[in-house]
Amino acid sequence: MSKNLLSAESSPYLLQHQDNPVHWMPWGDEAFARAREEKKPILLSVGYAACHWCHVMAHESFENDEIAAVMNAHFVNIKVDREERPDVDTIYQQAIALLGEHGGWPLTMFLTDMGEPFWGGTYFPATPRYGRPGFGQVLEMVRKIYAESPDRVQSNVTALQQSLTQLSLSRPGETITMEHVDRTAQALLPRVDLHLGGMHGAPKFPNVPAFELIWRAYLRGGDAHFARAVLITLEKMSQGGIYDHLAGGYARYSTDPLWLAPHFEKMLYDNAQLIELLTQVWRRSHEPLFEARVRETVGWVLREMVAEGGGFAATIDADSEGEEGRFYVWTESEIEDALDDDATIFKKAYDVSAGGNWEGTNILNRLRVPKLDDPAEEARLAGMREILHQRRETRERPGWDDKVLADWNGMMIAALAKAADTFNESKWLEAARTAYQFVAETMISDGRLTHSYRLGTCRHAGMLDDYAQMARAALVLYEIDGEDRYLVDARNLVSTLDAHFWDSDGDGYFLTDDSVAHLITRTKSVGDNAVPAGNGVALEVLARLFLITGDVSYRNRADHILSAFAGYLEHQGSALATFLNAFELLSVSLQIVIVGPREGQDTNALRAVIRDSGLIAHVVTVIAPGAALPTEHPASGKGQVDNRATAYVCTGQTCSLPVTDPDALLRLLPSPDAAQQRSVSA
Repeated sequence: MSKNLLSAESSPYLLQHQDNPVHWMPWGDEAFARAREEKKPILLSVGYAACHWCHVMAHESFENDEIAAVMNAHFVNIKVDREERPDVDTIYQQAIALLGEHGGWPLTMFLTDMGEPFWGGTYFPATPRYGRPGFGQVLEMVRKIYAESPDRVQSNVTALQQSLTQLSLSRPGETITMEHVDRTAQALLPRVDLHLGGMHGAPKFPNVPAFELIWRAYLRGGDAHFARAVLITLEKMSQGGIYDHLAGGYARYSTDPLWLAPHFEKMLYDNAQLIELLTQVWRRSHEPLFEARVRETVGWVLREMVAEGGGFAATIDADSEGEEGRFYVWTESEIEDALDDDATIFKKAYDVSAGGNWEGTNILNRLRVPKLDDPAEEARLAGMREILHQRRETRERPGWDDKVLADWNGMMIAALAKAADTFNESKWLEAARTAYQFVAETMISDGRLTHSYRLGTCRHAGMLDDYAQMARAALVLYEIDGEDRYLVDARNLVSTLDAHFWDSDGDGYFLTDDSVAHLITRTKSVGDNAVPAGNGVALEVLARLFLITGDVSYRNRADHILSAFAGYLEHQGSALATFLNAFELLSVSLQIVIVGPREGQDTNALRAVIRDSGLIAHVVTVIAPGAALPTEHPASGKGQVDNRATAYVCTGQTCSLPVTDPDALLRLLPSPDAAQQRSVSA
């Protein structure tokens, strides 16, 4: 007899639905076998724990006995957490796009008993609303078509399957050059809102890889227009309502062009990317606002997002007490009650009024001023924020999705390590090491990396993004710590990618390995979405491994990836930011070698020069006196001068003369034109 089977799952999202009257089943053998046995179509519902509209559809439809009865009678109902199964989500998001619909969550797809999509949508209201049919009407329409018009269903299946297959093909093109990278950055500039920051229009997403591409263009050529696009974006986000001014951390996106009203859920991956970009930009700009936001956001991560074993949790929900954003917004009277005589100052600084700035309430923001105030005033405001933060902690908290995802953890580990190195924060680095150790040692099954962990259980085979992001994290830690185990781990992770993910027919890595069942296609892409593209991250990893080890097999594999996806540049260049940033590292990076004791004072002085220069496209290797670099490395055989820490700056196979003086090293490093820098500051 059918029943809801989600209670045995570990995903918080799936467990949110365990008491629905819908007879939900998890994705797997049992669900597909049942669909074939009962000759029923599959209703696939994909969402995630922090998703507001997922909650709305659940309350309206999946908790409705009448709608559930129709679903149970005529469909096999499968519920998927898109964060646990991005491979499943990717396929059916592509399918809905091919149907001419906007994707998103909740995703509602109708499949044959073999998992082939034939129709779908996203959120459907229980009754007709917002110009959309009611979900009951949708169910009846699909049931009738599936039973009475099999030819129509098969026609859709065939067309969608052919198109999905095409989307996973490689697309070779002309040889990529730095001119392509510069041209893509230049093409992005008109899309940037130079008054409000971000890309023009709404909703506004952080789009971190694209803004890193623009920032890199500034670092290469010194054009102040590129710098302004990034600086204004980070300023507006960091002073807007998308930022949590009381606890730290950024919400997923802004619903308006001002960065005022967020979609309130907080995602680990957004904050990892923003910590890293803010750190990179601070290294050149030394803007106090950016350092403050890094420190506050890292504080939030270490305070609220550390999960079992020291890994990092996935998300914090948008909703509490049944309302989106309820935890975060304030009335004027609440502010006045908490702050007494200081309320007037705080209300002016944070845009608080009786009428509110969002649905009759106030989202705290400082959009009226782009930068921080003087230190004394900021210290005073910080005290007020802490009072409000403690008051807010007494409210009912939004849901916390504490599953640990290998790829998102890799992103946060790398970001934390880079920020720790930049701001000299040893506790941050230790947290990065702990999280890395947890994923590398605990999230393993049969010797292979897994994607998700919660409640003592590893779930789902690791995917391309898991391997690529954890390999990248390992290389960041290797560059900072110099421990060989991180380099060994990175090489082993890439070996697994090569053995089980590589497309030998068209080059590039598939998202899934060669053993995953019930997927109608193995997707392969290079375009960034909310997270950087796995093939782009893998390209960076291969570039770093080649530059660190001199092993040409990594260079050859990187060249194959470049060739496989070059054809996408012509029409989709702006979506390939991670791929292009990695290409820059591979093609024009500096290899900087310091020969000296890792913790030596003169070694640290040279490392500080590199760090403070703001360089991105470079690899730093610190080796002890007497230690040997691989023979293929351009600095192989080079040593110290006068028993002092000694630096060599190499491009390709050519290295500079040795330098021991920090100022001499600085003169060897590229810098944007000084006049252009002055114009940015002005």
